[in-house]
Amino acid sequence: MDARNIGLRNIEVADTKICSIDGENGKLIYRGYDILDLVNHSTFEETAYLLLFGDLPTAAQLKDFIRRLTEARGIPEPLIKSLKNRPKRAQPMDVLQSCVSELADYDLNIEDSSKEAHVRRAITLMAKIPSIVAAWNRVRNGQHVIDPIEGSHATNFLYMLRGVEPSAEETKVMDICLIIHAEHSFNASTFAAREIASTRAHMYACISGAVGALSGELHGGANVQVMKMLLEIADPADADKWVANRLQSGGRIMGMGHAVYRTTDPRADILARLSARLSREKNNKWYEITERVERATKKYMLEHKRQVIYPNVDLYSASLYYSMGIPMDLNTPIFAISRIAGWSTHVIEEKFAEAAPKPALYRPKAVYVGKYCGPMGCEYTPLSSRQEQHTS
Repeated sequence: MDARNIGLRNIEVADTKICSIDGENGKLIYRGYDILDLVNHSTFEETAYLLLFGDLPTAAQLKDFIRRLTEARGIPEPLIKSLKNRPKRAQPMDVLQSCVSELADYDLNIEDSSKEAHVRRAITLMAKIPSIVAAWNRVRNGQHVIDPIEGSHATNFLYMLRGVEPSAEETKVMDICLIIHAEHSFNASTFAAREIASTRAHMYACISGAVGALSGELHGGANVQVMKMLLEIADPADADKWVANRLQSGGRIMGMGHAVYRTTDPRADILARLSARLSREKNNKWYEITERVERATKKYMLEHKRQVIYPNVDLYSASLYYSMGIPMDLNTPIFAISRIAGWSTHVIEEKFAEAAPKPALYRPKAVYVGKYCGPMGCEYTPLSSRQEQHTS
């Protein structure tokens, strides 16, 4: 098999004990536990503990973990001043990426490379990333930064973002969104984090790189494109025509299809149910439009392409966040708020070879297909003798 130019798809590069995906049967497993069981019985804090430490916590362990998160949520005052000095037009993911790097400046034991120090940094980043995202949104809108309160991860983020305590339904929806986005094996941003970790860079560098990878529209940025699509359609009755026009013109329907799942993404099913529930509570049309887009895309692809396609996690998450009054450009940062649990766990697994020993540094090969003038190389032409090259 020629493994070149296929985005490393189906290329096994490492062992992991963190996450398993069964793309044929639509199963997502965190540390041995089915995502559906975690959604139905767990919280984000429990799930984050499971990912980071490998087992579900006892009551005492969970209490201590929540205490550590609570104590770490505050943002250093110089970092808040840095936020206030940024251009208000700055993209939230760019702001978040640089803030993650800046947090390294406040780690007084940055030279400590022990596993315990990495766990501490993981908890610090889990706690502070939601605070940074919420703070930036308020700063860019000329509002004061809100300090965290006692309460869950989901409650705190929504409160710091909006300045009012969320409803029980909003808190539950956000908590589930955080659980299902927390981990997804060797996706682009996680692999970026692990590759950086293989150089033995510190945790903040690894997570900053992961945030950069997540910002791309083919990865974490896809749900923003989904919401733009829904806003453009505007009316459920127009969804079928809009989808047909987009596909006939060679365009893509964001939120449909997945690189791994060959059946329904289990996260999409969960989010679809939440979207329907929240749309009823908010009395809006976004679930109805999304569901019509899903059906229209499936129908068109089957009739015209003989392909079966399913929704992915982005299709329904977009309208969920929008229904809670969250700005579209915060969709991807919210992804990061959740995925930091998985990223940091992968960094630790990579650095401390917890699944299996492997080479210390990722170093894949590339096949050169550029200019070739023979084994001695091309003849160097002096600058004064070079002719301008024209390409058609």
